[in-house]
Amino acid sequence: MFSSLYKGFVDHARRRPARHTLRYRVFSLLLDLDELDEINRTSRVFGINRWALLSFWEKDHGAGEDSNLKAWVAEHVTKAGFSATGMRVRVLCYPRILGYVFNPLTVYYCYDPNGVLMVTLHEVHNTFDEKHTYVLPAPVDKRGRVRQEIEKRMYVSPFTEMEGHYQFDLCPPDEHVRVFIGLSDAEGPLLSASFEGEREPWSDRALLLTFLQYPLMTLKVTVGIHYEALKLWWKKVPIIRHEPAKERITATHTSIKIGSEAAD
Repeated sequence: MFSSLYKGFVDHARRRPARHTLRYRVFSLLLDLDELDEINRTSRVFGINRWALLSFWEKDHGAGEDSNLKAWVAEHVTKAGFSATGMRVRVLCYPRILGYVFNPLTVYYCYDPNGVLMVTLHEVHNTFDEKHTYVLPAPVDKRGRVRQEIEKRMYVSPFTEMEGHYQFDLCPPDEHVRVFIGLSDAEGPLLSASFEGEREPWSDRALLLTFLQYPLMTLKVTVGIHYEALKLWWKKVPIIRHEPAKERITATHTSIKIGSEAAD
């Protein structure tokens, strides 16, 4: 089974106008979308599209509907100019814990029939119930890393301007996983966020122990976002007003590799 757990740390660092850092212990799930039915059938503690101690609901992602998530991914992979035939998709995200989740970032790793990573989708959520997905080619270099760049397209934080440029630096899931996001503006690097974790095989025992080790983690993620925002406000970091997006769910597609800004 490809599905697994990753336990590690989330780190954030802001450079200006006030320096600010944070670190939290978290865990993420890597779910192979072709294994969802098997997981739902065999697990006593984990549910797919149903309530359970821990669960994954397709409507929390993609189009936000009770629809086939893999079909939604395939549609966007095709729009970016890649073939979705025989594709396998693995999703790195937080689960619902006791029915609640907020995922600031969900990463979809899309592999061709030979097991080669070809595309990633970075699904960014904000606290205003808006979502933007960046669909990017994912060439793996000799060191096993994927580096990508794309223009920021959605309001994320009241402490960052809309204008900006993302840099993604990934170590695709294996025994170790790493997701690094940098945000730069006209003045240079502004802030970064990362998750690094170590793999644990999928089992009900591992899931139950993880639940006991990280109780109410997903609620703590939301509380932590607002707590850290309060500290930034206390440090007098300027607040940028949120203007509602014309569409709640949007996407950017590109078939151009690192360094290009050509996107639709």
